[in-house]
Amino acid sequence: MPPVFALALGLMGAAALVRWCVKEAHRVNAELDNIRSTAAMEPVDRATLPKLKRDPETGEYRPD
Repeated sequence: MPPVFALALGLMGAAALVRWCVKEAHRVNAELDNIRSTAAMEPVDRATLPKLKRDPETGEYRPD
């Protein structure tokens, strides 16, 4: 009868592993849903941003 016990023990271990994986997937999905529901970033007021002008010597844009 030892093979039957080994099979039963293996099945119980597999069931516990599947249950843990399902709980972990639900936890991660709930965490992702909370992150998605918050605003990604606050809107920027374009009037407060510095203007850029091109430097004629280097061709790079620098703050005005």
